[in-house]
Amino acid sequence: MTKNEKIAMKNFLNKEINLSEYATKSSDFLRLKDEEEDIRPPFFHDIDRIIHSLSYTRYLDKTQVFTKNINDHISKRITHVQLVSKIARTIGRALNLNEDLCEAIALGHDIGHTPLGHAGEAMLNEISLRELGEYFSHNIQSVRHLNYVENNGNGLNLCVQVLDGIMCHNGEMLDSIYKPEKKDIKKFLEQYNDSYKDIKKSNKNHPMTLEGCVVRISDIIGYIGRDIEDAIMIGKIKRSDLPNEIVNVLGCTNKEIVNTIILDIINNSMNKPYIKMSEDVYKALFALKKYNYDHIYKYSLSEEKLAYYSDGMNKIFKRYLDDLDNKNKDSIIYKFFLNTQCDEYLSNTSNKRIVIDFIAGMTDEMFLREIEL
Repeated sequence: MTKNEKIAMKNFLNKEINLSEYATKSSDFLRLKDEEEDIRPPFFHDIDRIIHSLSYTRYLDKTQVFTKNINDHISKRITHVQLVSKIARTIGRALNLNEDLCEAIALGHDIGHTPLGHAGEAMLNEISLRELGEYFSHNIQSVRHLNYVENNGNGLNLCVQVLDGIMCHNGEMLDSIYKPEKKDIKKFLEQYNDSYKDIKKSNKNHPMTLEGCVVRISDIIGYIGRDIEDAIMIGKIKRSDLPNEIVNVLGCTNKEIVNTIILDIINNSMNKPYIKMSEDVYKALFALKKYNYDHIYKYSLSEEKLAYYSDGMNKIFKRYLDDLDNKNKDSIIYKFFLNTQCDEYLSNTSNKRIVIDFIAGMTDEMFLREIEL
C-alpha cells in the first residue's frame, strides 16, 4: 500500500473517532471468508458491492405495493430502498452511529424480494413449502442471494453485521423498543439456517448491531407514509379517510409522518444502547400500520389478479423445473441465469432451489412476460 493510500485509509476512518460507545466500529467487522481489505472501511466497501450488483439493478422494476400501474409516480422497490437508506442514515448520524453500516444494510435489505412484492412472496412461499418443505421469506432470500447467488454464485462476501441486519430487518414486525442481540458468526449462521424451518421464530430475531435496529424501524418509516401517498394518487383512499387519533400524533402526509417518527426516536434513543419510540408514537404507528393493511395492502391486487398471478408462478416453476430436468439449454433459465453460475453453485444447489432463486430474482416485467407464454 502506498503512502497516499494509507493516508486515504486513515481519512476514511477519522470519522469513527467520535462515534457513540454503542456504535459498531469498522474494526469490529466479521466476514465469512477472509480477504485482503483495501483503503475503504469494510462496511463502506460493502455498500459499493451491493450497488454494483446485478440484483440491485433489478430493484428498478420490482413492485413496492402496486403492480403494473400506469402512474409513473407510484413507488417501485428502488424508491423504498433509497428512502430507508436515507432515513437510517439520518437517525444513525443523529445518534452518532456507523452510517456506513446503516446504509449497507438498508440498500441490501430487499434484494431477495420477489416480483409482485409481498403477494409474490406469499406465492413463492407456498411453492417452497410444497416442493422443499422450507419457508420462503424475502429477508432470508436477501441473505441467500447476496451470499450464495450473486456474483455468478460466488457471493459478495459481505460483512456478517451487514448480512445479519438484512436478515433481521423484517419491517412487518413493529416493536416499541429495539435492542441488539449479541451474536458471533456461528449464531448468525444458526439463525439463518433455522429461518427455513420456523419463519415465526425467525421474524423475532433481533439484529446484532444498533445500526441493524435502526434499519429495522427505518424500513417501516420508509414505507408507511409513502404507501399512503401512492394510494391517494391512484384513488384507493382519500387523505381525509385517515383516522384523527393517528393524524393528531403523526400527521397526515408522508413528510409529517417521517419527521415525527424520526425526531421521536432521536429524543428517546440518544446515548442509549437501544432504539426506542415514545408510547404515543408507537401506538399511533401501530394503528397506522393496521390501517394500511386494512385499506391499502389488502386491496392492492384484485382476487382475479391474485389467482392469475398465482397460477402463472406455479406454471413457470414447473416449466423451468422441467427445463432443468431435461437439460433444455434453450430455456431462459439457462440463458439468463445458469450459464453464468459457477460450478460451486451448480453442484451445491438442487434444481427446485435453483428455480426458486431464479423466480425470486425476476423483475415484474420479466415475470409478467413469462407467465403469458
